[in-house]
Amino acid sequence: MRAVFYEKNGPAREVLKLGERPTPQPGPGDVRVRIKASGVNPSDVKARRSGARRPTGFDVTIPHSDGAGVIDAVGPGIDPARVGQRVWLWNGQWGRPFGTAAEYIVLGANRAVPLPDTVSFEVGACLGIPLLTAWRAIHWRPGRAGETLLVAGGAGAVGQYAVQLAWRAGYRVIASVSSDEKAAVAMAAGAEATVNYRQEDLAAAVSRFTGGAGIDRVIEVNLSANAPDYVRYLRHDGLVVVYGSNDWTTSLPLANWLIHGIELAIFIVYELPPAIRAQAMAGVQDVLADPSFQHQIAARFPLEQTADAHEAVESGKLIGNVVITVD
Repeated sequence: MRAVFYEKNGPAREVLKLGERPTPQPGPGDVRVRIKASGVNPSDVKARRSGARRPTGFDVTIPHSDGAGVIDAVGPGIDPARVGQRVWLWNGQWGRPFGTAAEYIVLGANRAVPLPDTVSFEVGACLGIPLLTAWRAIHWRPGRAGETLLVAGGAGAVGQYAVQLAWRAGYRVIASVSSDEKAAVAMAAGAEATVNYRQEDLAAAVSRFTGGAGIDRVIEVNLSANAPDYVRYLRHDGLVVVYGSNDWTTSLPLANWLIHGIELAIFIVYELPPAIRAQAMAGVQDVLADPSFQHQIAARFPLEQTADAHEAVESGKLIGNVVITVD
């Protein structure tokens, strides 16, 4: 099979190779999926660049955890009727070396979720990390009527999903963005207001939005950058749900948070508890049935341009998800 792979960590153009790899065969409890689209996420880029998620004991890594395609073979113990089923995938390259940047992937049958005929494979390749992350962040705990919520990076791959889910859950949503174009995306997704954090004071904007009460909860994409300012715009006993940080070793102003009563929740989408993942996947299937739910595909690349796709994600300039078209 054709696949993109790397044998050492480093810059995309230096380490990513396109070549032939053995076509995998499904074992007990497995399905094999012929990949139609592969999603490229920031975590995939970081893993290739630094090796943070590269499994030990393997010389070759095929990147990307998200993807979509058609089941073409099943292993022992799996209903043969699943052959021909359209599916989207989660955790394709989490704790294992071979992801979705290939013509085929073998993985546990539970990681291949039915994809409605009305949903494209490209959209299916955006669900495993961005949409499941957004769902978990928004539904960390039930909200109260009229509760206010700030989505940091409200036009990003996760952010624009989070805005839509928050609006559907009844929150009043304000989103932080870095450009007028991104503000338009967040507003179209359901934000009631936006603030350009490069040009405006976020705390002042939140104060206007909440009538001086402070925001009830924050969905955070970059803990290390924004942690010092939470006491300026989060209400007392407010909640911050964190799914990302540019630096996980940064010092946190815990003494200030103690006085302010800030509640901090941190999670990684790859390690959702089974019961939570089941709820999240049910939530995803619900929104996939809603034609008004938006999916932002920022760019598409063929498999042979995977290095370009990685560089596009690293640039931070795109609005939405990046996908590789495999077949």
